[in-house]
Amino acid sequence: MSDTGNSFGSRSELKSGSKSYEIFRLSALEKNGVSLSRLPFSLRILLENLLRYEDGSSVTADDIEFLAKWDPKAEPSREIAYMPARVLMQDFTGVPAIVDLAAMRDAMKQLGGDPQKINPLQPAELVIDHSVQVDEYGTNNAYSLNAMLEFQRNRERYAFLKWGQDAFRNFSAVPPGMGICHQVNLEYLARVVFTTEVNGKLRAYPDTLVGTDSHTTMINGLGVLGWGVGGIEAEAAMLGQPVSMLVPQVVGFKLTGRLREGATATDLVLTVTEALRKLGVVGKFVEFYGPGISELPLADRATIGNMAPEYGATCGIFPVDAETLRYLRLSGRSEEQIALVEAYYKEQGMFHSASSPEAEYTQTLSLDLATVEPSVAGPKRPQDRVLLKEAGASFRKQLPNLLGPNASSNGVRQVVRWEGEGGHPSDNPEAAQGVHETGPTTSIKERFHVDVDKYLDHGSIVIAAITSCTNTSNPSVMVAAGILAKKAVEKGLAVPPWVKTSLAPGSRVVTDYYEKAGLLTYLDKLRFNVVGYGCTTCIGNSGPLPSDVSKSIDDHGLVAVSVLSGNRNFEGRINSDVRANYLMSPPLVVAYALAGRIDHNFDSEPLGRDKSGQPVYLKDIWPSQKEVSDTIASSIDSGIFTKEYATVTKGDENWQHLQFPTGDVYQWEGDSTYIRKAPYFDGMPAKPVPVADITGARVLAVLGDSVTTDHISPAGSIKQNGPAGKYLVEHGVKPADFNSYGSRRGNHEVMVRGTFANVRLRNKLAPGTEGGVTRLLPEGEQMSIFDASVKYAERNVPLVILAGKEYGSGSSRDWAAKGPKLLGIRVAIAESFERIHRSNLVGMGILPLQFAEGQTVESLGLTGEEVFDFTGLKVLLDSKFSGGRTLKVKATSPDGKVKEFEAKVRIDTPQEILYYENGGILQYVLRGLANQR
Repeated sequence: MSDTGNSFGSRSELKSGSKSYEIFRLSALEKNGVSLSRLPFSLRILLENLLRYEDGSSVTADDIEFLAKWDPKAEPSREIAYMPARVLMQDFTGVPAIVDLAAMRDAMKQLGGDPQKINPLQPAELVIDHSVQVDEYGTNNAYSLNAMLEFQRNRERYAFLKWGQDAFRNFSAVPPGMGICHQVNLEYLARVVFTTEVNGKLRAYPDTLVGTDSHTTMINGLGVLGWGVGGIEAEAAMLGQPVSMLVPQVVGFKLTGRLREGATATDLVLTVTEALRKLGVVGKFVEFYGPGISELPLADRATIGNMAPEYGATCGIFPVDAETLRYLRLSGRSEEQIALVEAYYKEQGMFHSASSPEAEYTQTLSLDLATVEPSVAGPKRPQDRVLLKEAGASFRKQLPNLLGPNASSNGVRQVVRWEGEGGHPSDNPEAAQGVHETGPTTSIKERFHVDVDKYLDHGSIVIAAITSCTNTSNPSVMVAAGILAKKAVEKGLAVPPWVKTSLAPGSRVVTDYYEKAGLLTYLDKLRFNVVGYGCTTCIGNSGPLPSDVSKSIDDHGLVAVSVLSGNRNFEGRINSDVRANYLMSPPLVVAYALAGRIDHNFDSEPLGRDKSGQPVYLKDIWPSQKEVSDTIASSIDSGIFTKEYATVTKGDENWQHLQFPTGDVYQWEGDSTYIRKAPYFDGMPAKPVPVADITGARVLAVLGDSVTTDHISPAGSIKQNGPAGKYLVEHGVKPADFNSYGSRRGNHEVMVRGTFANVRLRNKLAPGTEGGVTRLLPEGEQMSIFDASVKYAERNVPLVILAGKEYGSGSSRDWAAKGPKLLGIRVAIAESFERIHRSNLVGMGILPLQFAEGQTVESLGLTGEEVFDFTGLKVLLDSKFSGGRTLKVKATSPDGKVKEFEAKVRIDTPQEILYYENGGILQYVLRGLANQR
């Protein structure tokens, strides 16, 4: 996209300090009768983007005027081309993106083009944060051992990323062990105002981005507009393609008051998530305003922004204001940059203050912060908030639906309650203090000399993790956890030995202020030792449970529990042995770890007894807001940030000494089990094959509501007896070296075998089963989904998925679309789709269809045994949907009866039509670049 247009005379100049910057002034639109103050903050950022990229083609003067005169009540119908300033990636999603770019270079060469044309045109920044696993925990060497194992497992991936950093222009990587990408983005990468040289002039404009992780929205807390997209869309953005989007509706969320004593930012975000989910904000922007935002520190705002995917919004943004500037100064940004941010946003009328007029919104809702109560969310979804005082009763109510296949019929077993002096096991209190320092622990019996089978029951907490980007960037809740740990240790309390404890800070800054405040030693004494600096338990990298804990859970079909300070708790995500997962604040994670079970009543039951035998309740050790704020004031300053980020790109010795291949085209290794050449461009013709009807299709799976990308493309461990495990064994990989699905996203052979292989997937086509199982039709033979797909491919049978509401919710996983594509799935019919997943399906050339309002798989009487025909798609696409979006679907059952119904084609924009017609977004981009001469 060029920026040759200036229809509204907006090109202007801004002076800040000693420098002059070219800017595109929003106030130039006011002479056209536009009232900028009525526009939400987020839309003003989009409006500047259109002004800057106006070229008469991708962005027209009419597009700009339409957005400037935005109707808050109108249904989204107008497409605009949005060009973010940069792209952010983490390594799980970043590795396959770089694999695709490397494969595109090969394909470009085969098409007779120049491979060096394949380069990120926008800055692409990757933070390696998703590969560390919690193998060792609760010991002083947990961090060093986990880091060593991470590097051993991922050496090949990391060498590939170093090749990419060397081979591609405009691409940089932050090495492992430095922090979580969203926190590194917040503390270091984000500019708030971006500058670049264009035609010899410095140009200033809002820092905007798309990221390959759903929680890219965390940066919204800093006033930076950004959201998660699939890796497929991100690759296109890197290659200069605009993000095609409908002008969104914007929901205003008014905050008033301030949080009361005992309530945390996590309680607030769980309350906000529940309210917005109830309202329904999928595909919408959410913007926070009102006097309450001045009461929220930047970290609290970032916490709320982080969970936008959980409440379903595209973004959850706060305006730039004095708190933004304070945080930039605290986190070590230069005074020159801070001055530019202030000058730019004030000049553009986008700097928020108490006197700022309220914008117009599509809908509004409000929350008095003083009404927020301590809460948790679970056991399966982040939006299922439960008041802390009702958590135990809620779990017991949910228990019948959570029971495992081996559970006793009455769901009850006789166990010994965790009592004993000082909270230690009554049968061997001294042993519980033992520390195993030689390697990853194997069993509680070995480590603590405790028979866990006597203690474990439904509701027993086996994982307690302070983890994930959402909370580990927030000093208020992290310091609260540290103070609570200190008080617990001083009272003589301890964590039951079967609880796998872990502390995974979002950046090294956290441990710096913990050490300065003298809190780290107390967390260590409760076995919350630092296990790594990355996204661990929240993405399924919790590591294995001790063998005897796992065995007891399996033997008795127990519903074991994890508590974590993360943002995701979907089925099968955290650990395959754990059936109930609850999100909560870091101090509550510590409190529940001490309690040892989710149905502990903190009001009436003590956490243990102190050294004099007196009962200790949660209220006795819960820190006050003053204790937390005093500790923050005395232990956090800009020097900590400056010190840690001065060397953030260097990495440790392992990274610095890592050997990597060189050259413009990657030298693929034929025997690699981590990095394989992506197959999407194999045999690709220079021109796309015309769209044709899809006939004779079979159903691979019939799925229910809220099937997430975790169900479709699971992260976490690889099962030895599954298709992916068998593939790895056949290629000489020992089960101990399987690593995780996420770490092997650069190998399509592993990932296609892991597609729909989640242990909690329920396919109605194979009733009574759990996991990636289906029936091959018409024979009816039961087998794995992957094996069935191979047989269908041999028969040239296209495949279909039938699903319910919110299909593809959860993380923005490109493999949730790439995997189905490689399985041979051509169509997905659902009641509704999650925003990112729908666009990813189109981006991989899969047709998303939506049942008509009120129609479902059940109401239509579909069993999945039918043969499906989809006709008339080419006519719809050729007409650009001028005659409507409904497609005729014919389903013929085994007895020859025919059901016909109409479904809505969810190819939402004209640009997406081009992507679909080319077989996918990457094929479209590649053909365009190959045709440039």
